[in-house]
Amino acid sequence: MRGLVVRWLVTAFALWLTGQIVSGIQFHGLGAVFVAAVVLGIFNAFLRPLVLVFTLPINLLTLGLFTFVINGFMLWLTSEVVKGFEVHGFWSAVFGALLLSAFSLALSAFVSDSGRIQYIYLERIER
Repeated sequence: MRGLVVRWLVTAFALWLTGQIVSGIQFHGLGAVFVAAVVLGIFNAFLRPLVLVFTLPINLLTLGLFTFVINGFMLWLTSEVVKGFEVHGFWSAVFGALLLSAFSLALSAFVSDSGRIQYIYLERIER
């Protein structure tokens, strides 16, 4: 349970950070960030796999690049459901989804499955 809460907080922070960088993504209150993180997680868990299966031919033709459009669609759909979270325009959604993925990946690298913070040590190899 702790791991789920920590990952939710990581996603919420990544979503907030994305909103600070992309001008077409806006939040009206901190509560909207947390609710949007939950709704986006639910959409990505249940709806996104179905959309990926239905758009498989287009995804194959574009060599997987259409996945960026699907991720942007999930972000836009979240903005339609959550009041106080707005995504303005196609490119804001796609670019925002790309940044959100990068931030979530970078932040999740420091969190284990149990929700504990992992410390990464860089060792210098001496020859």
